[in-house]
Amino acid sequence: MNQGREEQRRQALGEFIRSRRERTTPEMVGLPDGLRRRTPGLRREEVAMLSGIGVTWYTWLEQGRPINVSTQVLGAVARVLRMDDAERQHLFTLAELNEPHPATREPKVGRAVELMLSQVDPYPAVVVGPRWEILASNHSYMAMFGDYRSLPDEYQNSLLLFFANPRMRTIIGGWAETAPRLVAKMRVAMAADVADPGWQRLVKLVEAHSPEFAEIWRRQEVASLDGVLKTLRHDEAGTIRAEVVHSYLGDQRKVRFSVYTPMDDDAQRAMEKLASVTPEEIVLPKFQELALV
Repeated sequence: MNQGREEQRRQALGEFIRSRRERTTPEMVGLPDGLRRRTPGLRREEVAMLSGIGVTWYTWLEQGRPINVSTQVLGAVARVLRMDDAERQHLFTLAELNEPHPATREPKVGRAVELMLSQVDPYPAVVVGPRWEILASNHSYMAMFGDYRSLPDEYQNSLLLFFANPRMRTIIGGWAETAPRLVAKMRVAMAADVADPGWQRLVKLVEAHSPEFAEIWRRQEVASLDGVLKTLRHDEAGTIRAEVVHSYLGDQRKVRFSVYTPMDDDAQRAMEKLASVTPEEIVLPKFQELALV
């Protein structure tokens, strides 16, 4: 490869990343903005910390140094800097790496977990991560609550969707009574890693979309994450009385596998009707039109 061309490519890559860093505010990633900043946006060390890479390595990346860049690391930087699909495509093009198409990116869970999800159909089942982000689900879950995969990654979160998706208020019986318990359980989960910027970002995001959450959050209530009984109301399947059973994947109890099991024969028959529902036809909020202020 021509040395001059290679230097220009690395320089363009570094300049583009720096421009995205300078437009990304601390508030956008859940960091405090109490320190005086000479330049706009995040500091290099903040991007490095949130991306899980070294400060020196990230600095060299912005400076256009001749270093090897992996797809995983570049993807982490793109997520921290809140790049959209067009920006990610441009980023990977400059780095001369192949960015998988969103529809063909690596799944968030392994094949064994995906198989477990499919095996429990028609019972709705979902896998959520440490901050209640939805990692995977089966058809019945999406038939009940909607195809969350059409949303931006940051909005694929069960807590956010509970409060910000109007559909949840009609589906979940006793939504107003459930909301405080859910927030209390979320606070307990957050306590294990309260300094995690991702948690701080999630709280601000849900507060921005839901005054109810903001009010409940200030109560400082806590509750354990036990199995719960729920009454769900679906336009096509009907009323479903279900018990939500939780299990954990791995020793650290950070990834949760939850299954909605029928409480009676009527619930069983209603769940079986979910097979004929097309999740993509369920209207979800257009979160991409909203932003934190």
